Amino acid sequence: MNLGDILYGPIAPQLTYERLMEQNYTTICGNQDRQIYEASTSEIKDNPTLQFILRDLSAEALQWMKELPPSLQVTDDVFLCHGTPNSDLVYLLEDISSGRPQLRPEHEILNLLAKIRSKVILCGHTHQPRSISLSSGQLVVNPGSVGLPAYADSEPQPHIMETFSPHASYALVEKGKGGAWDVTFFKVSYDTENAVRAAIAQGREDWGFYLSTGRAG
Repeated sequence: MNLGDILYGPIAPQLTYERLMEQNYTTICGNQDRQIYEASTSEIKDNPTLQFILRDLSAEALQWMKELPPSLQVTDDVFLCHGTPNSDLVYLLEDISSGRPQLRPEHEILNLLAKIRSKVILCGHTHQPRSISLSSGQLVVNPGSVGLPAYADSEPQPHIMETFSPHASYALVEKGKGGAWDVTFFKVSYDTENAVRAAIAQGREDWGFYLSTGRAG
């Protein structure tokens, strides 16, 4: 399952797309995927990273992104969303009012889930690996990010996300024999130096720092 924010950034968007096409992943759209194909002329003009992405991506890759669903009911048990079921811009599990992520109170998470009753909700957006069991009997899992372990953002207010590790992150969610769901998080080392060089070559020293340290502050 691929939970969005796939091709945005200063590192090999077209090659990433081609690699994904070799796999049989169920994929939904993230806010930064949408940003690529919805960007106005003025937004592109002011954003060198977007210019690079749009030069690099094929028409086929752009069309593929446009056709991705924003959320998906995979089975009766499993629901996918990038942020929340109703927004790819809202963090489901984290409150960032302090400038750093803090776990939301349970009633806020349940309100954001709205009418979704699936036993397992898989979400992304924050790049923070996390697993939460709710009083409703639901399990919410964010696997973290394969390609960006930290970042700083100014929307909806200034805040930073950090994992304090340069590792790529993903999760395995399995239904056990008794019907309970097990979650295993994986942190994988890779050639971060090569990724850092690619980011800096596109003028993104900030990404170079995020990738090499897992820190944004």
